[in-house]
Amino acid sequence: MISDFYCEEVLSGRTPVKKVAETEDVLAYHHTKPFYPVHIVAIPKKHIASLTEIEENDHSIVLELMIVIKEIAAQVLDEHKSCKVITNLGKYQDSKHLHWYIVSGEPLIQKQ
Repeated sequence: MISDFYCEEVLSGRTPVKKVAETEDVLAYHHTKPFYPVHIVAIPKKHIASLTEIEENDHSIVLELMIVIKEIAAQVLDEHKSCKVITNLGKYQDSKHLHWYIVSGEPLIQKQ
């Protein structure tokens, strides 16, 4: 079982993704199995386990991540007139790597 899809698959290049934005420390891309018509994932390139695991030396990376999320959310809002920005914790967080979703539209499928 993959515990960190983002490090093991996306950042390693094993799973190809369609990039939306990229900086030195942040990657945003279209979800590989979208649950929404617009479903973008934004991650730090450094492994940070979750929102509650951010350490003081991660602050500049997290700020960069938030700037990228803000820019993408503004584009999605402009194009689709609505947007959600979501992160999950605990049992809701399938991959133990900090990630945010920028989504719009009604869910395409219901998670089991």
